[in-house]
Order: sequence, then structure tokens, then C-alpha cells
Amino acid sequence: MNSFYLENVRLRGEAATVTVEDGVIAALGAGNDKGLPRVDGEGKRLLPGFLDLHTHGAAGVDVNAADPEGLRKISRFFASHGVTGWQCSVLTDTKEQTLKAIRAAREVIEKGSGGAQLMGIHLEGPCLSVEYKGAMPESLLMKEARIDLFREYQEAAGGHVTYLTLSPEVPGAVEIVPALGELGITVAMGHSAAGYDTSWAAVKAGVTAATHLGNAERLFHQHDPAIWGVALESDCWVEAICDGLHLHPGTVRLYLKAKGWDRVVAITDSIMAAGLPDGDYKLGVNDVIVKDGDAKLKSGVRAGSTLTLDRALGNIVRWTGADPEDAARLMSRNPAELMGWSRKGAIAPGKDADLVLVDEGLGVFATFVRGERVFG
Repeated sequence: MNSFYLENVRLRGEAATVTVEDGVIAALGAGNDKGLPRVDGEGKRLLPGFLDLHTHGAAGVDVNAADPEGLRKISRFFASHGVTGWQCSVLTDTKEQTLKAIRAAREVIEKGSGGAQLMGIHLEGPCLSVEYKGAMPESLLMKEARIDLFREYQEAAGGHVTYLTLSPEVPGAVEIVPALGELGITVAMGHSAAGYDTSWAAVKAGVTAATHLGNAERLFHQHDPAIWGVALESDCWVEAICDGLHLHPGTVRLYLKAKGWDRVVAITDSIMAAGLPDGDYKLGVNDVIVKDGDAKLKSGVRAGSTLTLDRALGNIVRWTGADPEDAARLMSRNPAELMGWSRKGAIAPGKDADLVLVDEGLGVFATFVRGERVFG
């Protein structure tokens, strides 16, 4: 059922109704003149569906090793946490394994997920800094950026590679940014030791985002603000992992103060352990140990997270005192605008009916993807 009349919900504190026709929001606050099936929101708060641009897995499934059904399992798990759209992030891996992951994602993108909509593929690498590789396998990092590799990946993906993280200081990286844009790929900078001038050159070439700002990259120095400083000074969107482990709450508030509420994108960077107990897991080729919800390599390097976006929303509300509707912008409108997804990210006529109902504690009550109830 993707046509219905949603009633008894609260939108920014006010009683509201939403008319959904063929998976699209047709009207707000109108009567049910067409006699559509009624859906009772039970007085819950209505928010735009969440969008996770950067995640490596959840529910026991690692994106790099996932088959299509594994990706659908992730989609169903994400839907239970308010996510209506996501990109699967492929960690730097062998060419063979990367192509395998791309083809699995393409099938789900084109045939459907049964949960949160898989919107595209994020390639995190392989043109990344050795110094700030984080959990990236050093032996698989490229010493020179070549556009031919990404053309091959995009062809295999059927055009569904939508997002790429690279390090501006890798030889050839800045030079291929315009060509990546021509391939339909939004480019972010991260995992980088780049200085101020090199980072600005990347932004001028077309880089529009910074990957998990403050993690796995050169930090600010008064004599060289570096990639961190350029991310804050420029108009780039910045990703933020709001789990209280990757970033101090004060750092998140600093990002919001410097960038404004319209340029920060909340991500999870989650791994297969999200939704599961502490224990031993995988992240691409890496062995990961999760203790107290904190995912690390045996070396102690942090390796993704176990965060979900509904938890991130609660953290942002607590850390800033913002209304949930304002905090939710970081995981709805902002990622949609970054990626150019004009039908996503807001509750308005003409937008896809990607909706989430939450209770007073911001727990997810129900999730709708293009008008289909996929959770609750």
C-alpha cells in the first residue's frame, strides 16, 4: 500500500495529516477527500526518513563480502532504525572483490531492497594516504590516482557509484576530480595528510565533502590549517560520526557553529557489528574487536562504529539542545542536498513519501519508503 492518508501525527509539534499517493507526498494538512486508506500515527512525531551516506554494514553483514540478500538484510535492519535510504561503502579491497561488491549492490539498487532503499555505492579508496589509512589495508592503496579504474568501476556499477573518498595529496587525485564529476560521482576528501593549499586545490577542482571530519586525517595547526581547516572554511559538507567516541560533543557543536546546520551530515560509518553484541567481527579484510560498542583493530586503531542513525539523532539533540526536527536535518535534508537527491530529505508535496515516526524518546515506531511501510 503506497497510497494512504496518514493522520494523528505531530509535525513540528502541531497536529498534522499527510496524503500519500503512489509513494509521493500529495498534500499536507488536507482532508481525505479521495477516501484513501487511513493510517493512524498514534500521536507520534513525524520526521523525514534518514539517509546514511557512509556505512560498511550492520546486522552481521559486511558490505565488502555481501551478496544481494546480505545487502537486503542490512536494508531491513536500517529501516528499523528510521533509515529510508543509504549508500553502501566499499572499503579499499582487491579489484576483484571490489567489483564483486559493486555487482551485488547494483542488483539490489536496480531490483529493490525490501527495506531502506539502497541509493548508491560509496567507494572509500583506494586513492588514500598511507599515513592516515585508518582501517584501510596499506598494501591495497594506490600510489597514483587513475581515472580509468573508476571508469571501469562505474561501468560495472551501471552508473550507481555515487560517492568517492580520496586523499588530495595522492599524485593525480586532484587532477581526476572533474572527470569523476563527469561520471556522476560526488567526491569527498578524507583519510588524508593534505596540507591547506593542496586541500583547497581539491575543493576548487570539485570536491564537495569531507569524509568523517576529524577522524583519519591531518588535524588543524595554526600554521597550516590543513584538510581539517579547509573543510571548515570552505562550503564543503562535512561528515560527522556522532557516537561520542569518534568526536567529542564539543567538536560536533564546533562543526555546527562553523558550518551552520545546513552543511553537516550525520553518518554512522557502521560495520557489521551494528545491532549485535560485543565480539569479533570483520571490516573488509580486517579483523575487528568490538568492546563496549567501540570497534577497533587489534592495533587499537578505531575501525568504523556500531552506531545507528536514530541513536545519532538522540545524541545530537542531547548535545545541542536542538529540537528533533532541526537535528534530523543532519540525516535527511543535508545528505539529500549533498547528493542531489531532489525527491528525498524533506516532508513536502512532490517529495517521495520517505517518512519515519518516532516516540517521545526518539525510538522508531514506523518507517515508510516511497509510501511502503517497511517497519513497524
